[in-house]
Amino acid sequence: MRKKIVAGNWKMNLDYNEGLSLFSEIINMIKDEVTGKQEAIVCSPFIHLHSLAQLAKGYNKISLGAQNAHQAESGAYTGEISAKMIRSVGVAYVILGHSERRQYFGETNELLAKKTDTALKNELKPIFCIGETLQEREANKHFDVIKSQMAEGVFHLDAAQFGKLVIAYEPVWAIGTGVTASSAQAQEIHAFIRKEIAAKYSQQVADDTTILYGGSCNPTNAPELFAQPDIDGGLIGGASLKSRDFVDILKVFN
Repeated sequence: MRKKIVAGNWKMNLDYNEGLSLFSEIINMIKDEVTGKQEAIVCSPFIHLHSLAQLAKGYNKISLGAQNAHQAESGAYTGEISAKMIRSVGVAYVILGHSERRQYFGETNELLAKKTDTALKNELKPIFCIGETLQEREANKHFDVIKSQMAEGVFHLDAAQFGKLVIAYEPVWAIGTGVTASSAQAQEIHAFIRKEIAAKYSQQVADDTTILYGGSCNPTNAPELFAQPDIDGGLIGGASLKSRDFVDILKVFN
């Protein structure tokens, strides 16, 4: 059985005290209300991670993720954070290839392949993001875009390495826009991703891979999205900044 995951991406929001306060609320609500085997992941800004790790100690239903990591092990890269640094504070996951990183910081599939290798080498599990823009979907290129992002970004890994990844499909046209892909549109892409993984590795690897939907997911639309056979949870943006909304999305899997 593949893991059901709801990952919150706080993006560049919340100062230090606000982040600790929100995380404390989330932990307490999860303890009281979450009854299934689903995993919550909170991907906060770097400034919060060490303190959040202390708050989460001994509690196995919630893990931490970073929002990015550099491709080099260490070196003269002022302002950057390495995978080893992230792992050293008790973080388990890292988001790689988020559409905002691709769009605003020019991250390519080739660069993301290097970041993936470095993350895995340092025992971080990548949440690897893929997805098409509105123009690409309207041009009917969405399957080609997804295929090349997978082929160039992660399909150089062997099956054991690939098995440590979580894949997140984020239709770029549905991020922060309030527009959500219909459950049928999301399922179609998720099934395509799983088919590509099976063709590259095996049906078993494909069946074991957790694939998340990211794109204006909220407590109202999460039940329909998560009911689809190939959608294993969500990568949540805005709704992850509200403890009630985030935990309600998590509770869909109770």
